[in-house]
Amino acid sequence: MALDERLLKPYDPKATEDRIYRQWEASGAFAPRPDAPNGVFSMVLPLPNVTGTLHLGHAAMITIEDILARYARMRGKKTLWLPGTDHAAIATQSKVEEIIYKQEGRTRHDLGREEFLRRVEQFAAASRNIIVKQIRKLGASVDWSREAFTLDEPRSRAVRTAFKRLYDAGLIYRGRRLVNWDPKLQTTVSDDEIEWQTETTPLYYLKYGPFVITTARPETKFGDKYVVVHPTDERYTQFQSGQKLTVEWINGPVTATVVKDEIIDREFGTGAMTITPAHDLADSEIAARHGLDSEQVIDLVGKLLPIAGEFSGQHWKKARPKIMAKLETKGLVEKIEANYEHQIAVNSRGGGIIEPQLLEQWFVAVNKPFDDQGTTLKELMRRPVATDEIKIIPERFTKIYFHWIDNLRDWCISRQIWYGHRIPVWRHEPKCVPIVGREKEIEKCQEIVVGEPLEKCPHCNAKFTPDPDTLDTWFSSGLWTFSTLGWPASPAGGPDQTEDLKTFHPTTVLETGYDILFFWVARMILMSGFLLGQIPFHIVYLHGLVRDAGGRKMSKSKGNTIDPVTMVDKYGADALRLALIIGTSPGNDSKISEDRIRGYKHFANKLWNIGRFILAAVGNETPARPAAIPAADQKLIEQLDDLTREVTVDLEAYRFSLAAEKLYHYVWHTLADKIIEAAKPRLLTDETEQVKWLLYTLFERSLRLLHPFAPFITEELWSLRPRATSSERLITTPWPAT
Repeated sequence: MALDERLLKPYDPKATEDRIYRQWEASGAFAPRPDAPNGVFSMVLPLPNVTGTLHLGHAAMITIEDILARYARMRGKKTLWLPGTDHAAIATQSKVEEIIYKQEGRTRHDLGREEFLRRVEQFAAASRNIIVKQIRKLGASVDWSREAFTLDEPRSRAVRTAFKRLYDAGLIYRGRRLVNWDPKLQTTVSDDEIEWQTETTPLYYLKYGPFVITTARPETKFGDKYVVVHPTDERYTQFQSGQKLTVEWINGPVTATVVKDEIIDREFGTGAMTITPAHDLADSEIAARHGLDSEQVIDLVGKLLPIAGEFSGQHWKKARPKIMAKLETKGLVEKIEANYEHQIAVNSRGGGIIEPQLLEQWFVAVNKPFDDQGTTLKELMRRPVATDEIKIIPERFTKIYFHWIDNLRDWCISRQIWYGHRIPVWRHEPKCVPIVGREKEIEKCQEIVVGEPLEKCPHCNAKFTPDPDTLDTWFSSGLWTFSTLGWPASPAGGPDQTEDLKTFHPTTVLETGYDILFFWVARMILMSGFLLGQIPFHIVYLHGLVRDAGGRKMSKSKGNTIDPVTMVDKYGADALRLALIIGTSPGNDSKISEDRIRGYKHFANKLWNIGRFILAAVGNETPARPAAIPAADQKLIEQLDDLTREVTVDLEAYRFSLAAEKLYHYVWHTLADKIIEAAKPRLLTDETEQVKWLLYTLFERSLRLLHPFAPFITEELWSLRPRATSSERLITTPWPAT
């Protein structure tokens, strides 16, 4: 046989992978097969943010999900893997603001809303294009015909519909509460977007009448008029709860009220503290329990308000030393500890230090019953996981999930940024503008309209003004499993079910990082449960972070990042995929290095050489099964049968690393090192046809088993089989029978 010229050369991923991917896509192999006989498999791609490019964590995620999709497709399931990207409002806006300021020295306010949003959309589109190319490079068999974006019109319609239905049920409300305010980005952020960092700062012991209180932030203390102690603290038994005292303070005497509360840590400081309810969550909760009032001290840009007297209008950082100097002059400083370590809240999206503020915002009520059974959104999130209707892998994250739900507060969903879904609320002008001859219709004018846009009042000539805020990104991404399947079919309250929803929802599995269990997974369960009465998925598979060879988190500042596309260009997507999957386990971080990826390129070369040898030996015709199979050969077939069953069980149980490792060792150490070496002398005897059949059978089965893990090289070798046609693709070939 004259070998195909491709086999005469070493395997070259660069010359192969893009061509094969185009063939898969053009053939429609990624779309669900209408005639698939073995049920349905569906999965959404955890949408990458349009803030830049993919990293190795994304590559690991895509590898795991592509293994799942390819395996399901080969098992004869109607397989849908749906792709898309997230507008990632606050992260994308922050990124673009930073770029504009560095390049032009201007802010979004200098540009104006319209021009700034044009710049953001331009940046997001460019980022989306890069991300799509990267996903293709990794071999992801997603159905590109269904690609979605969280800010496109179908998803925007879903957001408006979801908001209105939650609002009509009394679960979305506008209220004044303590929220996380980022003075740097000038917006609220949710509790889950907070990162806690250790800060070393002085700890001040200040005299407050007969008490000595401790604080790391003396600039917040102007409004403090409550001193709190533990009810059983013997140091303060002479004071009664509710007792009032006149004490000398920063800007003169104030009337202080004694409050006794069991939350106070008697061992910290002096066991006495004043509270600042308008700027601290714990203080706010104490105030709520005892019916105390609150007064803001710091404004939204970090400047002190008039309550600070002579310090009003000064930024708190500049004012602090002046405030301490005045306290020293008044003899109100007991002592100062120089190196006090405490945790400060930082916005994970922009790096700004959080300044809690009492603000009027939009919230989702998680503890309010919404049906006759008294169900709350909290219960809606808890119940399917508690009953195993949704299974979390690894199981240890179930307890973490429940702990988060048990401590969940109402979800603040409004953001004071420009990019994203506008809050779908429109407010009527303060005064009605009568239409001549229809003056009585003014009685029908609504103060606000929720849901679909309304620019002008239908009953008078007044205009409606849109709410200035945008929605938390996780509100729209929480709808992802069903907004991508055509929900709602009718936003006006008609039937929601589309054919896609009936077929593919609930989805089979959600594969994502453990770090967004609360951001995204819980909110999808909330949204799907309330809006559809369904779970969004049956399985949640959580992967860990990808770290460098030393176990450090990858970051550009450390110089230890590895670009997945660079690795694909150097070693091929199959090598990168195997390096990312072998040796990993769900929920645990993994280590990777370029040397490790290079090592799996050697495996690809080994597989190619195996294919060259076997296909050269076989020739132009597929070997026929012999009438009688020698016992030794039958044992080798049975050995591979056993491996097929093991790998199938491993994949069904989401043990991807174990399955890949078994196949790696079989191909390299059994098929190549033992079986082929033992077969070589037999090819020169009258057993030639028997040996050809054996080798070809083992090789073909190995390609099918390896395909979900290393799709490109296995597809290329499959196309080089005797009399293989262009329509015979491994991606749609059945999984070996077990």
